[in-house]
Amino acid sequence: MYPRTERTTATRTRDRMSYDETAAHAVLDEAYHCALGFTVDGEPRVLPTLHVRVGDTLYLHGSTGSRPLLAARGDAGLPVCVTVTLLDGLVYGRSQFHHSANYRSVVAHGTAHLVTDEREKTAAMTALVEKAATGRAADSRPPSRRELAETAVLALPLREVSVRARTGGVRDEPADLDLPYWAGVVPLRLTAGAPEPDAGVAAQVPAYLRAARSAWLEPVVLRGEHVVLEPLDLAHAEELYAALDDEEVWRYVGSPRPRSAEEMAGHIRSALAAHHRGARVPWAQRCAVTGAVVGTTSYYQPDEELRTLEIGYTQLGRSWWRTGINTEAKLLLLTRAFGELDAIRVTWQTSTLNERSQRAIERLGATREGTLRANRRRADGSWRHSALYSMLAEEWPEAQVTLRERLRPTAPVGS
Repeated sequence: MYPRTERTTATRTRDRMSYDETAAHAVLDEAYHCALGFTVDGEPRVLPTLHVRVGDTLYLHGSTGSRPLLAARGDAGLPVCVTVTLLDGLVYGRSQFHHSANYRSVVAHGTAHLVTDEREKTAAMTALVEKAATGRAADSRPPSRRELAETAVLALPLREVSVRARTGGVRDEPADLDLPYWAGVVPLRLTAGAPEPDAGVAAQVPAYLRAARSAWLEPVVLRGEHVVLEPLDLAHAEELYAALDDEEVWRYVGSPRPRSAEEMAGHIRSALAAHHRGARVPWAQRCAVTGAVVGTTSYYQPDEELRTLEIGYTQLGRSWWRTGINTEAKLLLLTRAFGELDAIRVTWQTSTLNERSQRAIERLGATREGTLRANRRRADGSWRHSALYSMLAEEWPEAQVTLRERLRPTAPVGS
């Protein structure tokens, strides 16, 4: 427990206060930034900055030219107040007076000193990078001596610390409980979006930046003799644009044909955003022989509870039509769906005008269930009628034999 001091003792709502070290450390470790307060010539200053806790010391990141870091050079150090807040929800009362917020916050007082020991400084900066993602320090270049010299780190011993939090629901007055207004809590959470690689990055998104998800939402690498399916990434944009730059490839597709690699990147961003929402699992198709990116395909609307998914968003460059690539890609996707995910139903949809796609789906062993009328909007704003196909788990063993037979070197291979 941290000792209570004059600066950390609450004057109101004392029931929200705590001096528990574990609770304080949890808030400091979860938050990514803090507010650093200090005075300059008698005037208050508050700066947002990054922080990391190592044991009982809070390290604050800064520039060697900033005023608080310059002031902290002396033996006396710099008196500071550091605050961290995590907003957990907005509370809506029946009365305006009882609107509030759920939160967890830490306030730390003390004297910060500039870190001059090189080993301590390096360790603090490594800890700061590791806080951004465990494993990142080993997966990036360490700072050079010049970069270390340009970066300042403040160390604040955690001695005078308090925790303040509000949890729970609405606390309206009894007289207001019958008012005809909605009341309740809207939870707030900090969630990471889909990683967006910098221009020119060819490396795949590292595992530590991908959210832990159900196997149904994991675009694992699937390898065959003709095709490799790998997680779709913005790094595929240029090759994918070149492979699919054909009007016939986009003839029945709902989205407009990209006219540049940059526009193709926009399509990929949409796919990755849908993946982040749990609505799509996108892959790039790569020729296993040449290594060229030749198309894309996806699981769509995967539902682990109902054990169903759809195979869709499939586009293959015309140069690879009627090769083993499309057949084997479907074999890999169906094998994962029925064999690894234990799906009971897989579906496909295609335009009723797209005869080639319908015949390809039928060759997989799927059964046409009917027509979904006006269920998809085309790029020109008109509505598409879709042919709906399905395959059930009990139908998969026979379909699998047929697909493998079609992939034999002596067998004719369809698109």
